[in-house]
Parts: sequence; structure tokens; C-alpha cells
Amino acid sequence: MRKVLRKLFRYIFILLLVSVVYAVLCRWVMPPVTITQLSSMVTGNGLKRDYVSWDEISANAKLAAIAGEDQLFPDHGGFDWKAMEKSLETNHKNRVRGAAASTISQQTAKNVFLWQGEGVMKYIRKPPEFFYTKTIEWLWGKKRILCVYLNTIEMGKGIYGIEAASQFYFHKHAKDLSRREAAMIVACLPNPKRFTVVPESRFVQWKSGWILRQMNNIQNDADIKQLIH
Repeated sequence: MRKVLRKLFRYIFILLLVSVVYAVLCRWVMPPVTITQLSSMVTGNGLKRDYVSWDEISANAKLAAIAGEDQLFPDHGGFDWKAMEKSLETNHKNRVRGAAASTISQQTAKNVFLWQGEGVMKYIRKPPEFFYTKTIEWLWGKKRILCVYLNTIEMGKGIYGIEAASQFYFHKHAKDLSRREAAMIVACLPNPKRFTVVPESRFVQWKSGWILRQMNNIQNDADIKQLIH
């Protein structure tokens, strides 16, 4: 039993070490492929993806993501309890948590290192999700997290990243997205396979309007302005 446990701990340690090295590399290099992207290809949804740099992403897209998914993203340490503490401060009185069940940092950790899924798989995923969320918060910083998030998240059936989504829906580069177009793309994120951007589903129509109002509310916040520009 001791030998089995010793081997198990050794394998876990090696796995963690390799994953940390991979996380360090992803500080500068985009993930070659993710489990979710591989799953998309296997299930027949295909893979439309075109990674772009921070400067090639419209400030409108960055603002829309924060407004729609995690308005306290610049301030928290990766998790809800930090965000809730910040939401009580007077200088953040106009900022609220987005509708997402997890922060942008958590979603990025899940997209890059882990897998999707609900039920039992969701609970199995939680411990490593905590580990990878804190790892990227420490190693990457907020700009890199947001950049990787916007490049790897699914934004339609088989469509991954803001550049692929921008090209597919609006036939333009991500750097040229208008506020309305960026809000429409982000509005599909709760379920990008179900909520279509073009043609605009009823949910996307409602949610994009909400996101636009939130963008107006938070656009002059000093922390957010510093982050997205």
C-alpha cells in the first residue's frame, strides 16, 4: 500500500510540475489545442480558430467580455469571494458580477487546462480548476488571462475565439468590432451552441442589450480603462 501511494503521489507531483511548466509557456504562447476544441472536432462540430494578439482585439470586445461575464475581473484574485468583497466598496458601486457562474479567470483555466461538463464531472473538475485559476492569476496577469480567454472560449458551434467569431458572423477582424457586434458575440456565451449570434436569437437580442448598458456603466471605471487599453 505504501508503494502504491508513493507512486501515486509521484505521478501527481510530475503531472502538476508538467502542468505548471505548460502554464508558464502559455504566458507567451497560445495553447496549441484544448480538450474542448479536440472534443468539438471529434463530435463533428469542426474547429474554426484563429489566435490573435492583445493589440488585434478591439477594446469593445474586451469591455463587452468584462461587462457580460465578470465586471470585477480587474480586482478579484480569481474567485467569487474576492469579487463580492470588492463589490461592497464604494468606488465600485456601479459594478456588479456578470451572469456567468464563474469568473473569467476560472473559465480560462477550465478552457485551457481542463474539460467541460456538468454533474459528477463538474465536481471532479473543481479542485484542479482552483489550482489552475490561482496559477494563471500568479503567472499570467489580468491582460494575458483576458487575451487567452477571448482567444479560446467557444463563441458558436465549433467557433473558438473572438477572431474566428468576428470573421464568421460579421466578416471583419476582431480589432474592428463595434460595440454592438462585440456585445452580440459575448451574449451567446452561456450556451454558444444554442444561442445564435447571426441570425440573432431572442436570448442574444435581449442579452446583448443588457451588455451594452453594462458597458456604458463601467467604461469609465479607472481599473477597467487601464486594463483594456
